[in-house]
Amino acid sequence: MPAYFIMRVDVHDAEVYEKHIGQAVEAVKQSGGEFLARGGRCEHVSGQGRGRNIIVRFPDFDTAKACIADPRVQETLRLTAGVCTRDSTIVEGL
Repeated sequence: MPAYFIMRVDVHDAEVYEKHIGQAVEAVKQSGGEFLARGGRCEHVSGQGRGRNIIVRFPDFDTAKACIADPRVQETLRLTAGVCTRDSTIVEGL
C-alpha cells in the first residue's frame, strides 16, 4: 500500500534553502520516492496555508519513514530549520 509524504513550507531564504535541499531530493529518489508535487501553483482553500507544497509517493509507509530518518534528509532538515517554516506528515494511501 503506498504512502505519501506531505510537506508544506514557507521559505524565508530561498538561496540557503536551495543550497541544501539537493541531498534530501537524492535520498528520496534513492528510497524509491516519486515527487508528485514540488512547489508549483497552488491555491489556499482553508486553514493555515503555506507557499510551497511537496508531495512524495513511496511504495509503503515504512519506506517513507526510513527515508525521512535517512541522515541526508535529517541533515537537510537541520540546515534549513532557520530559513523556512514547515509542517510535514506521512499518510498511508489506498
